[in-house]
Amino acid sequence: MPTRRYDDSPGFGALYARTVKATLRKAEYEPNVDGLTLELPRAAVDQDHLTAYREVTGFSAGPALPVTYPHVLAFPLHLDLMSDPSFPYKPMGIVHLSNTITQLKPLPMHAEFAISVHSSPERPHPKGTVFDILSKVSVDDEVVWTDSTTLLSRSAGTPSAHADLLPDPELEPTAAWDLRANLGRRYAAASGDRNPIHLFKLSAQAFGFPRQIAHGMWAKAAALASIQRAGGLPDAYTVRVDFRKPLLLPSRVTFAHRRTADGGPTDFALYNEDRSLTHLIGQLQPR
Repeated sequence: MPTRRYDDSPGFGALYARTVKATLRKAEYEPNVDGLTLELPRAAVDQDHLTAYREVTGFSAGPALPVTYPHVLAFPLHLDLMSDPSFPYKPMGIVHLSNTITQLKPLPMHAEFAISVHSSPERPHPKGTVFDILSKVSVDDEVVWTDSTTLLSRSAGTPSAHADLLPDPELEPTAAWDLRANLGRRYAAASGDRNPIHLFKLSAQAFGFPRQIAHGMWAKAAALASIQRAGGLPDAYTVRVDFRKPLLLPSRVTFAHRRTADGGPTDFALYNEDRSLTHLIGQLQPR
């Protein structure tokens, strides 16, 4: 499997230009079957950037990184991977189905991190083809954090294929959030994810949405920040979310979560105001 290493994180300007070019490439394109691994051996946290991320997601200050923050550090490599000529799918229009993060220990915010990213083999889905972008963060050669981002490339699909979904929990609301129209732009500034569907009404309408939608990874981060404020998060855990219905902005949403008394999993969900739509289903499992 070929590996590409970087001295610094690739810049977003060039990455987005490559993403557009990759989306316009010819349909008969044949990928490199060996795949590609991207590595950033030395990554440090910009403290001002971290502060902005905490502010938009709701995580409190502390000596460790928010569990979702390394996803932001790895995101430029995600874009670089998906816009590379060896990548078999057109990056724009890919649907984010779910995300699973495992934190093996708290990540000190002043540490130097090594990040690697590669994609999994594809598998059939009722609505197309599914694959994962797998990220790994190490400190002093020890893996401390992993991330699996599950994506769907739409096509005719395989009706008999199994769609792996978290079960819908029955939860009582614990909070209501009023989300402003500029949330997508605020999170884009903190994360680097400037997909047009998140920014403005007109840019979202160009992709078939009635108005801009919230980032799925913002919703995951905000949910975990809310759980943290309500009673804390464990030092080591796996947390998965499934993204269900798009969360239109502005809107009022209902958050719900339930902790298991014996130290078992925490279930959580994000609904629209009257709970007729589910935007996100999640489960946190302590390790």
